[in-house]
Amino acid sequence: MSRRGEGNFPNLKRRHFQFKQKRGDSVIVSKRARSKADLSRGRSAIANRLTEPLARLLVRTGLTPNAVSWIGFILALGAAALIITAHPFAAGWVIVVAGFFDILDGALARRLKKVTPFGGVLDSTLDRLSEAALLLAILVAFGWSGLMVLLVFLALLGSLLVSYTRARAEAAGVECRVGLFTRAERVVVLALGLLLSQFDYTLVIALAIITVFSFFTFVQRLVYVWQQTRK
Repeated sequence: MSRRGEGNFPNLKRRHFQFKQKRGDSVIVSKRARSKADLSRGRSAIANRLTEPLARLLVRTGLTPNAVSWIGFILALGAAALIITAHPFAAGWVIVVAGFFDILDGALARRLKKVTPFGGVLDSTLDRLSEAALLLAILVAFGWSGLMVLLVFLALLGSLLVSYTRARAEAAGVECRVGLFTRAERVVVLALGLLLSQFDYTLVIALAIITVFSFFTFVQRLVYVWQQTRK
């Protein structure tokens, strides 16, 4: 082999290694994207299984999807009133029912073929107002320490960032349904915190879980959008 050939051999090995490394990185990213998509599909499948039977019944009542959204919002306000009046256990159950109505409006809209941009905006807006009302009610009823004030503030901020990231991504043309801890999980954890609030620090733990995982989901969505837009 000539000296020239010997000089090119290390370069060929380096290029081959770089190609394998890039290919490996792309495989890892692809697997992560698939796992995130599977989580989103699984969440949607569970929601559809829970709501479809009742959605079929609601079709006969004449209720519109927007009316269902408003019913869920009114129930959330009722739960906030129960929290302020020192009935956290009852509030927890009302939050569960309100959360069910929150996913029921979408199922009804799909069944009636009335999925509209305004319906999506109304639903998202009422969701944010519901979460704010519930967290502020907790602050009024249980805000006896600086820690509780901080957790309520961070939980509210985290939930807003999660939804805002998705809204901005989809406005930019990137579908962003990924996320470990979405509104459904926040509702479940908050309801459990209220249902078990007779035990010490249960509500504090629930708010801490919402805060940590909301910010994790915010970062997760931000990274996902960055990966999608750099292709």
